[in-house]
Amino acid sequence: MSTNNNMPQSYNDRASSTGEADVGVDPASGSFFSADYKRHEDLKAMLDSNKDNLKLEAMKRIIGMVAKGKDASDLFPAVVKNVVSKNIEVKKLVYVYLVRYAEEQQDLALLSISTFQRGLKDPNQLIRASALRVLSSIRVPVITPIMMLAIRESVTDMSPFVRKTAAHAIPKIYSLDPEQKEFCIEIIEKLLSDKTTLVIGSAVMAFEEVCPEKIDLIHKNYRKLCNLLVDVEEWGQLVIINMLTRYARTQFVNPNRYGEHMDNERFYESEHSSQEDQTPVTPEAPKSFTMDSDHRLLLRNTKPLLQSRNSSVVMAVAQLYHHVAPKTEVGAVAKPLVRLLRSHREIQSIVLSNIATMTTTRKEFAHLSSMRHRPTGRGLSMFEPYLKSFFVRPMDPTLIKLIKLDILTNLATEASIGIILREFHTYVASSDREFVAATIQAIGRCASTISECTDTCMNGLVSLMSNRDEAVVAESVVVIKKLLQMAPAKHKDIIVHMAKLVEKITVAMARASILWLIGEYCERVPKIAPDVLRKMAKTFITETDIVKLQVLNLATKLYLTNPKQTHLLCQYVFNLAKYDQNYDIRDRARLLRQLALPNEKSGALAKHAKKIFLASKPAPVLESKFKDQDQFQLGTLSHFINAKSSGYQELPDWPEVAPDPSVRTVEAPMPWTDDQPKAKKPTKKKQSFYSESGESTGDDSSSSESDSDEESSDESGSEDEEESKSEKSVEAAESSAAEVSSSSEEETSASEESASETDSEEEEKPKKPVKKPGKAAVAAVAKQQLLLLDFDDVPAASSAPALLPGNALAPSLLTGAVVNEKTSPLQVTVCVHDVSGSVAMETLIICLYL
Repeated sequence: MSTNNNMPQSYNDRASSTGEADVGVDPASGSFFSADYKRHEDLKAMLDSNKDNLKLEAMKRIIGMVAKGKDASDLFPAVVKNVVSKNIEVKKLVYVYLVRYAEEQQDLALLSISTFQRGLKDPNQLIRASALRVLSSIRVPVITPIMMLAIRESVTDMSPFVRKTAAHAIPKIYSLDPEQKEFCIEIIEKLLSDKTTLVIGSAVMAFEEVCPEKIDLIHKNYRKLCNLLVDVEEWGQLVIINMLTRYARTQFVNPNRYGEHMDNERFYESEHSSQEDQTPVTPEAPKSFTMDSDHRLLLRNTKPLLQSRNSSVVMAVAQLYHHVAPKTEVGAVAKPLVRLLRSHREIQSIVLSNIATMTTTRKEFAHLSSMRHRPTGRGLSMFEPYLKSFFVRPMDPTLIKLIKLDILTNLATEASIGIILREFHTYVASSDREFVAATIQAIGRCASTISECTDTCMNGLVSLMSNRDEAVVAESVVVIKKLLQMAPAKHKDIIVHMAKLVEKITVAMARASILWLIGEYCERVPKIAPDVLRKMAKTFITETDIVKLQVLNLATKLYLTNPKQTHLLCQYVFNLAKYDQNYDIRDRARLLRQLALPNEKSGALAKHAKKIFLASKPAPVLESKFKDQDQFQLGTLSHFINAKSSGYQELPDWPEVAPDPSVRTVEAPMPWTDDQPKAKKPTKKKQSFYSESGESTGDDSSSSESDSDEESSDESGSEDEEESKSEKSVEAAESSAAEVSSSSEEETSASEESASETDSEEEEKPKKPVKKPGKAAVAAVAKQQLLLLDFDDVPAASSAPALLPGNALAPSLLTGAVVNEKTSPLQVTVCVHDVSGSVAMETLIICLYL
């Protein structure tokens, strides 16, 4: 059958022949999924163009792709070519891209290493910092010397942002080449001495990563770190606080070692004096303890950070107070931590886990006033005033509910147990089974810790045994079993009641608990225990393994206490267990048979079977699961997961004797003084500049000139040789300014003539001569009040601009000043030296408020 060649091609055939992708109709049929499809062609074309706006737009799109997690590594060759771009914005984005992909594309990044080195000399501090960041991101050991040289130069950079980037590069070079540790320590020591708050946080971070054991680097910078802590950025505050926590544990003694007797915390001397009279003074228990001033400095400067908006900073200060502060001051962290409970649920879980540990280890808030009002010695817990903040909300996740339950149980006291039990009663009706089980366990903990409410809790748990939910009944049985071990004689009726429920309860753990309880106290219920064993023997084959094991234990204990009634029943149970599928049950039955039913082959242990099985057992202690987490530092990952994570540093123990505190004393640098005496140069009397023009009139002008000459002579006598040389240059500038001043005087001649008439009338009247300020004084005032005038803004017109007291002259530009005392307001001619060395003079009218 022949094919028709004249038939028109389909759309897919045309698309495949032209190489165009047909995404709209059939994506799989087009070349979109072919291997030769070129990605990001438009971006590459924009990066290769000569227009900066296209390059900038392309880089913005690329950085947007990187931020969204998309792979843009295939654009590396096209991007790295633009690192030499003269556009600052393009260059910044190129460096951001290179920091992300320099480690993956090391070979291509090495080709542009010379460009990165030139970027280190760029006038823009952002370019210098970006170049150093890219250079340190290239993980190639060959360029380690280049990185070391770049870091050494960047440490002395004028920009603190560049020095901060250098501190971030130190851990990178240390991880690349650990042999450079001495070099890194040298650089870290320089950065720690930096007084800029932008740098100090990064320097401490580098210290923690490279050499946390070199504690001597912190000694001389300790007080500076404490004082600058408030002004450091939040990330730096977190790093510094964690470092200072470990530093305080190694350099100061435990403030709680001597109890509450602290001489700086006494409020009522009469009360303490009476206590001291009753307590004998021994070397092991001194009367008072004085806290180190540096220890106090740390606590005082970190306390304001409890009001920080950053939850990590607040948590860091809280853990510092928990591990370092005296007991009397730890209560300051309670309110800030409760404030954090209004944050996101992730933050809530972290904060609540730390609060749970603090309430477990610090049961008593050591506030002296609360101790006075409680004669029993039990203080008010620091979180007890905020008890309602830990009530469970319906929208809380299960994890947060469980932690809040633990905190409420830790905070329970004789006064608050009523409110807490009412809360627990509502929690039992929740639909969350895990939360309900934890609530019942919390009720058991309250009953075991507070003896006044034991009966109330026991009655409540017994009432829960009639609940419709099997999970509630099973958990209640388990908790009651633990409570009965504490006082079994008082609760015989409860044991009888639980024996009657053994057939109704189907939860394996609850059935096993009831069987263990009946077997442990079988002598108290001699009539009920054999009947329970008979019922369990009927269903032995269908029971779970944990129940079968407890049936074997019950049979053994009943045979040892009542062999006449239970001998045959015990043998029957052992025979059933002998052929059980579980080898644990078979082995347990074989062991118990040899101990309980002795024969000729039985060993010596059969004689002591009663002592082994019927021995008194200690009552279980119901404790919080957060009690063991105190071994880890608060706020760390290890504390949250209750396991030591990688990179965790153990919190050091307190020293018995505090190290020498003088290592933290830094001597202030003495001011430089010249040992050789300065020789005073003979003063040279200078004449007024305007006296050379022959226009000086009146006694007032002569007296003012003599006064100004005396002032100038006094000043010149006190100046050194360098200042006298500058005076010579001023005199030369004054002589060259004579012509300009004369021209300005001609312009003001009209005003002077009118002023002279009034002066002549005033001279006829007898008056005391008024002393005018001399030219040196006016020039000094001009330099003091007018310090920041930009002479580029002064017009070149002949008219003098008027300067107000808010304007100023730059002291580096003002090299001479000449006063025309006849003009009103005062007229000052200043000589300005620009960069080229030429002299520019302007006559300025200055309004001085003298």
